[in-house]
Amino acid sequence: MKTHQVYFNHSGVQPFEELVKDSGISKAFVLCDQITAELCLPVLNELVDLREFTLILIPTGESYKTIETCNIVWAQLTKVNADRKALLINLGGGVLTDLGGFAASCYKRGIKFINIPTTLLAMVDASTGGKTGVDFGSFKNQIGVFSAPEFTWVHSIFLKSLPSNQIRSGAAEMIKHGLIYDSKHFDEVISNFNDLTSLISDSVSIKQAVVAQDPTEKGLRKILNFGHTLGHAIESFYLETPASLLHGEAIAVGMILEAYLSHRELGLSNNELVAITNPIKSFYDLPIIDPADYQDIIELTKQDKKNEHGSVRFVGLKQIGKAVYDVPLEAEGILEAFSYYKGIIL
Repeated sequence: MKTHQVYFNHSGVQPFEELVKDSGISKAFVLCDQITAELCLPVLNELVDLREFTLILIPTGESYKTIETCNIVWAQLTKVNADRKALLINLGGGVLTDLGGFAASCYKRGIKFINIPTTLLAMVDASTGGKTGVDFGSFKNQIGVFSAPEFTWVHSIFLKSLPSNQIRSGAAEMIKHGLIYDSKHFDEVISNFNDLTSLISDSVSIKQAVVAQDPTEKGLRKILNFGHTLGHAIESFYLETPASLLHGEAIAVGMILEAYLSHRELGLSNNELVAITNPIKSFYDLPIIDPADYQDIIELTKQDKKNEHGSVRFVGLKQIGKAVYDVPLEAEGILEAFSYYKGIIL
């Protein structure tokens, strides 16, 4: 899988215009959901000329991150005879860039695509690294491929349209990047979160550094899943309920649980455990998880993509900034982690 460039703010205008004016591009399409079509497409249209683009519109939300929604994209591309020289521009959050990248990678065995993330979560995580895919039932990102965009264009102007809970959701991945790779970045995120432009660039740099060493997640790249083994299970469990969580909210819970498991299994110090859990607890309105749901959540961890030979694995921390992967995870430890979580939020 090729690596790709990430451009920030106005530095992305020129490469964007150069690509869309490339004589090798036959037709260009902008993929939006209902929200980004209303709030973000006009902003993009002020940055670059979109008059010759065709809009493809899909429904908004995680529940539409499905093959059925890909069918909408493929049907629209087919309807106007889009060929293998077509370009798909994904303008949206992580759901849309994941789905759009997957749809582009499969259409006629692959067309070019660009990611323009419009949420903080997508800017620092989903739009970079080359992971694409859709959910399968209640299982997160079960169907997908590694396929890099031509480039990702991160522009902070799109953050102006975001509510505060979406900003906090994106912060979870930035916190994660610091915890697994750079303790200084963790400290800066939790102490100076208002300096978003600099923090976004630093967070993307961390992810790019990890991905460059292991593009297809054979080893080191797995550390980017810290908080996700249990976080994804929790997100999946609540996906179809009135209490559904944003991705970052679920990952925040997962990071607390997996930090405790790191303390239990890997010797993460109690002081660092507290240094992790206290900021997360103060930053998020954490859900109270009913103990009656613990076993169902544990069952969902068995679908995690990092598992091998029937063994559930998680990413742990030996210390802040130093992560290890493929740590075996047993139900007994998860129950103990849930007990710890319950104790700190009640």
